[in-house]
Amino acid sequence: MTLHPAVTAVTARLAALRGRPARAKAAVAALATALLALGVPPAQAGAPAPPPLTDASGLTQVGAATGSATNFVVTVTTPEVAGEHRIRILLPRDYADNPGKRYPVFYFLHGASDDPGNPGVAYPALTAAQSMITVIPDGGRRGWYTNWLDQKTAAGAQNWKNFHLSQVIPFIDANLRTVASKKGRAVGGLSMGGFGALHYAQRRPDLFSQVASLSGANELSRNHAVMRAAVVATLTNIGAPLCGTSGPACSLNFGPTVSSDAIFGTPYPILGADRHWNAADPVARMGVLAQAGIGVTLYTGNGGGNPAEPEFWAQSASQHAKERLDALKYPSHYVDYGNGSGWGSACNGGHNAGCWAQDLVDYVPRLEAAFASE
Repeated sequence: MTLHPAVTAVTARLAALRGRPARAKAAVAALATALLALGVPPAQAGAPAPPPLTDASGLTQVGAATGSATNFVVTVTTPEVAGEHRIRILLPRDYADNPGKRYPVFYFLHGASDDPGNPGVAYPALTAAQSMITVIPDGGRRGWYTNWLDQKTAAGAQNWKNFHLSQVIPFIDANLRTVASKKGRAVGGLSMGGFGALHYAQRRPDLFSQVASLSGANELSRNHAVMRAAVVATLTNIGAPLCGTSGPACSLNFGPTVSSDAIFGTPYPILGADRHWNAADPVARMGVLAQAGIGVTLYTGNGGGNPAEPEFWAQSASQHAKERLDALKYPSHYVDYGNGSGWGSACNGGHNAGCWAQDLVDYVPRLEAAFASE
C-alpha cells in the first residue's frame, strides 16, 4: 500500500525519535491528526484499499477512490456530460482473493435527484451479492439516461447515453476482472433508472442479457401523458420553490431550469411533433428485448390506488409493458406487490426505498442464478 506523503513524513519522524518518549508521543499524536485530516481514522489505516483504476475510454478520474475495498466511489469527468460524476462500485467479498476469476456486472441506475455518492443507493441485497460486480453510475438529478436533443441549455453537455454505454462500461471492463460480453452484463434501475434500464437495453441489446425495472417510468406514449409531465417537471424544476432554504440538497431541486423540450423535444402530440417521445417509449419497443432474448423483470406496487402517489402511475406503465410482452408471447418475471403487504417489512406499496429494497432481495439471487446459467 502506498502511504500518503503526510503519513510517510510523520512515520519517518517517529523512527528518528526512538528512545525519546516525549517527542515520540507527540509524533504519534501528529500521525493521528494527519490520518484524520485525510479522512482515514487511525484504526482503519491498514484496512484494504479500493483497487487502483486507470483512466480509460474518455473518463478522467478526479482524486483517489473513497470507501472500502469492496464498496467504493470513483469520481470522473468527461466531455460528454458537464461537471464531475461519481460511480459507486460494489465488489464481491472474494474479489481480491481470486485474482484469476472474472465476474459478471450488474449496472444499476438510480432514480431522479439521487447520486451514487449517497451510500443509500448501495442497497443491502446489492452489497450482499456473492458472485457479481455492481456498478452504480451517476445519471444526473434528471439526466433521464438519454443524449439530450438540446446540448446548449444552462445544464451544459448532457450526453448520458454516450457516457454510460460508450465510456463507463469499457472503463469498468478495462479496470476490473469482468465477463466483458453480453452474457456477463445486466442493467436495471428504479424509477427514472427503470426507464433508463429498458431504454439502454432496447438501444443496445448487444450489450445486456438481462434487464430489470423497479417502479420504472416505463411508458412515454401520448396515452400515458402523466409520465411525460413527470419528465417535464424535472426539466422545468417546478418543485424547486418548495425547497425553501435547503437549496440544491432538496430532492425537488433538479438543477438549472431548462426548456420542457430539452430532452425529447415538444411533449405535445401536434402533427407528430412528439416523435422523439414516442421513439423513446419503452412499451412500444418491448419487441426489441424479445427479439434479442433478453431476460425481462418488472416490479411495481399500486400506490394504494391514489393517483397522487407516483407508484399508481408506475403500476399502469409496468402493466402495459407486461401486456406488450404477453402479446408477443415472451415470458417475463413480473411482480405487482400491490399495497406491499407481505413484500418485506418496510414496503407500503408506494414509490419508496422500502419497496425497492425488497425488490432487490427478490431480484439479486435470480440475477446471479441467470448469470451462472449462461
